[in-house]
Amino acid sequence: MKIDILAFGAHPDDVELSCGGTIHKSITQGKTVGIVDLTEGELGTRGDVKTRTNESNNAADVLGVNFRINLKMPDGFIISSKQNQLKVIELIRKYKPEVVFCNSVDDRHPDHSKASTLVREACYLSGLIKIITKDSKGLVQDSWRPRAVYSYIQWKSLKPDFVVDISSSIDIKMDAVNCYKSQFYNPISSEPITPISTRNFIESVRYRAADLGRLVHVDYAEGFTSNRIIAVDSIFDLK
Repeated sequence: MKIDILAFGAHPDDVELSCGGTIHKSITQGKTVGIVDLTEGELGTRGDVKTRTNESNNAADVLGVNFRINLKMPDGFIISSKQNQLKVIELIRKYKPEVVFCNSVDDRHPDHSKASTLVREACYLSGLIKIITKDSKGLVQDSWRPRAVYSYIQWKSLKPDFVVDISSSIDIKMDAVNCYKSQFYNPISSEPITPISTRNFIESVRYRAADLGRLVHVDYAEGFTSNRIIAVDSIFDLK
């Protein structure tokens, strides 16, 4: 199955928080999208693997993605090793995405930047024909390199290289985020308070999107960074 966008996240909820609006809007435009969680988030202070798995599946249903899978790498210890690169390469070659989203290049959680490096390196290596991988049937996969790889923005307020107008999808994005009831603000929860379980954090998800939207004269937007210069066919493609 070839898809248009493959979105990687170090942990369940990374994708929803940072590019959920872009994903939903793309789907409404007829694009196919898959999500890959690198870890199960087993080191998270709140919740457990079973709970987070159920929450991530519910969020995927809300967004309407074609599939969601988990590579079960060790939470807190993501590295861009050959073994991990090959796992990602196999998925890239299987689904042949035109665009890949990955974690922030610089962020508070060390897994985020490491996951970004892992996915970016795997996207490049996936295009090399002398790296041999096989599919589930034992057949050699064709090489494939995505047309573009973009990093979404997470905890740190990095300056985006471009933003996507998600005004029509902000409510669905927030519905997907709110599927993670174990992780975010819940006034009746007895679990320990974390930086992302406060009211301020969950409100910041919407007001960050509102602030990025304000800068480009729309209601809401999500920002991305790119490690290469972005080109357009026409200057009129730019808003």
